[in-house]
Amino acid sequence: MLERLGERYGHPTWAGPRLDPVSELVLTILSQNTADTNSFRAFTALRARYASWPQVLAAPTDELVEVIRPGGLAPTKAPRIQAVLAEVHDATHGSWDLSFLGEWPLEQARQWLIDLPGIGRKTAAIVLLFGFGRPALPVDTHVHRVALRLGLLPPKTDLERAHRLLEAALKPEEMYPFHVELIRHGRDTCRAPRPICGLCPLTDLCPYFALASRGKAPMAPVSRGRPGGVDGEPRYHDELIHGWAPPERRA
Repeated sequence: MLERLGERYGHPTWAGPRLDPVSELVLTILSQNTADTNSFRAFTALRARYASWPQVLAAPTDELVEVIRPGGLAPTKAPRIQAVLAEVHDATHGSWDLSFLGEWPLEQARQWLIDLPGIGRKTAAIVLLFGFGRPALPVDTHVHRVALRLGLLPPKTDLERAHRLLEAALKPEEMYPFHVELIRHGRDTCRAPRPICGLCPLTDLCPYFALASRGKAPMAPVSRGRPGGVDGEPRYHDELIHGWAPPERRA
């Protein structure tokens, strides 16, 4: 499955951090329970308004709420961001240097992140994978949906258990391409609520397609224009949020 999806989506590889670790952490908080375009807009507004993390930490919370309001759930996320930044400030003695997360044993680094206010296993995995190239697998709604349809997880597996099962099944070097490829496939083809099975290179391996082909599960017809993300220009926020970019643009 990874090989076929890699042929479709360019065999993505981790090419170094896309952001510094604190930015990665804040961006990921902004992305919780919201569309990527909105979280990117909120992150851009935050960095334009405040020149440094100490300024974000010192800002009146109601002011920060207004700055990040385009990202949704701002009254929840603003105090969460400030609480996390306070923890980072104290842990790093004001240096804002989280490089130790790339050096500690993986489970210790993961637990340090999970212990931060409002940070769960997915957010911790995003910081570790994209910030440090560590073998931690973020399972978002796309990865979860596609993995369930492909039979890689038992039916009704929740997100917490999905993280553990998929990480255990993958080799360390497979976690980055698995995450990016399943997200892109979930956006482009294996969509909710109806996948476009006629565009999928995995139908002969897919239990969901076996049901859909017998009329026992919904699927969408192939439209005349293929989804832009499959063979068209990727959206910039896809590259930022999910780490994918063609080699020439990644450079």
